[in-house]
Amino acid sequence: MQGNNLRYGVRMTVVRFAGSGGQGLMTSGRILAQAAGLYDGRVVIQTQSYGPEARGGAAKSEVCISDDSINNLKPSRIDVLVAMNQGSCDKYIGALKPDGILIADSSFVDQPPREDGFGFPFTFYCRDTLGNPVVANIMALGYLLALTGVTSQKAVERALASGVPDRFLELNLRALSDGMREGKKEQDARVGPGEF
Repeated sequence: MQGNNLRYGVRMTVVRFAGSGGQGLMTSGRILAQAAGLYDGRVVIQTQSYGPEARGGAAKSEVCISDDSINNLKPSRIDVLVAMNQGSCDKYIGALKPDGILIADSSFVDQPPREDGFGFPFTFYCRDTLGNPVVANIMALGYLLALTGVTSQKAVERALASGVPDRFLELNLRALSDGMREGKKEQDARVGPGEF
């Protein structure tokens, strides 16, 4: 988190995407890691795990981003939790630092465990407005970028262009852009323009 690194003295940012298999969490982690590492020149480690079920089982993807070497390959605390369902939100909220950022898909998280968390119905918005709920993970990634500045929009767009089939690229770029817009609106509503 470029702004938050200065604000909180955090040298490394740890982002965890969590939810169910089939929600695109591995893709979110891979895109963020590629953007930060390959295109923005940061030091990055990305890990992922999921249950035995192909779809519906628990899944998470974690990305550590730093400007320096990363010595702790399995940090116990995370800076950002992107929770795409209630179960993952409840399971991983304890690992979120007190000053960390919770981003929850309110399509499926109706009882956020922290009052200071951010919620947006990514899945329902993508289904109803963009015509495809599959890109909810990319919209959540855009929302994350707007709140944290952990890597640049341009880098994420390049990562999408290199990792998404051409026929789906425009939809993914729209989801990213819409997520950034909604994240910026929420940030401005909370702190006022120019105060973050």
